[in-house]
Amino acid sequence: MAGRPETEAVGAAARRSPLTGRAAVLALVVAALVLSSVVPLRAFFTQRADLAQLRAQTTQQEARVAALEATKQKWTDPAYVEAQARSRLHFVMPGEIGYVVLGRDEAPAPTTPKKVTPSNQAWFSKVWGSVKAADASDAATAHQPSGTKANAATN
Repeated sequence: MAGRPETEAVGAAARRSPLTGRAAVLALVVAALVLSSVVPLRAFFTQRADLAQLRAQTTQQEARVAALEATKQKWTDPAYVEAQARSRLHFVMPGEIGYVVLGRDEAPAPTTPKKVTPSNQAWFSKVWGSVKAADASDAATAHQPSGTKANAATN
């Protein structure tokens, strides 16, 4: 019978849970701390991303401002303004002869202008005449039977 108490002691030790009450409370406290720190950490990382985006945007805007200031500085130079007027607007100085070179795709300008014959008719008479002509053409097409409509009407 001496062997029996030893097996009971080994069995009781084997049945005893490795998780004690103190360990369970400690695990709950650690879980609560982790869960309570998730929201502030997420806000922290979101704010850092927003800050990085705003810094990049500021850098782009500063570069754009520098480019605009350089352009403004160019336009204060009279020689630059003259060169732009010559190239963009085809301006020439007095005494110079201006030429426009056409590319392969461009058609040349007409050499003879169209002749416009003046009419002795007033403008409102011309407008009323065009209204009458449009009404007459609409009335003529309304009385003529079209192919599918005439067949559908007769059937």
